[in-house]
Amino acid sequence: MTIRLDDAIKTAIEFEQKVLKVYQDAGKHAVDPVGRRVFEQLAKEEAGHVAYLESRLTEWQKGGQIALAELQSIVPDKARIAEGRKRLAKPMRGKAASSTEVEYLQRALAAEKETSAFYRKMVSELAEERRTLFARFLEIEEGHVAIVEAELDAVSGSGFWFGIQEFDVEKG
Repeated sequence: MTIRLDDAIKTAIEFEQKVLKVYQDAGKHAVDPVGRRVFEQLAKEEAGHVAYLESRLTEWQKGGQIALAELQSIVPDKARIAEGRKRLAKPMRGKAASSTEVEYLQRALAAEKETSAFYRKMVSELAEERRTLFARFLEIEEGHVAIVEAELDAVSGSGFWFGIQEFDVEKG
């Protein structure tokens, strides 16, 4: 089955909007200030993804071509996050997160994994010249999965936080 590029981009926009909503809602309900900043920064990044994809879709619809502008991310790649967690493991934050915060992190993790799976599928199924757009999104979303997992570890008592000095979502 051949996937049309415009359909793939429209679906990507839907995934990004879904994850954006999770982060926006989570940011409004987060009690922990660090958790709130994480949610707000990830929401800002997801909003940028929506805008980027919408601009690529418009460009495709107008001329049948897409110029791939560089897509930046505030989140380091998955490998760097994992390395930081191992190297700079510190005990978790002192107070436990609210059950609502943990629930939003779990929702975010599920949404990010679902989004990553979509991008992985696009990278494997689209024609080679069209994969680049989705390959960069896959890389970014895998970083989001890693950061949400790290935050979930930090607030749920199931692991260790790797330290805000190594990775600051506000500074990138």
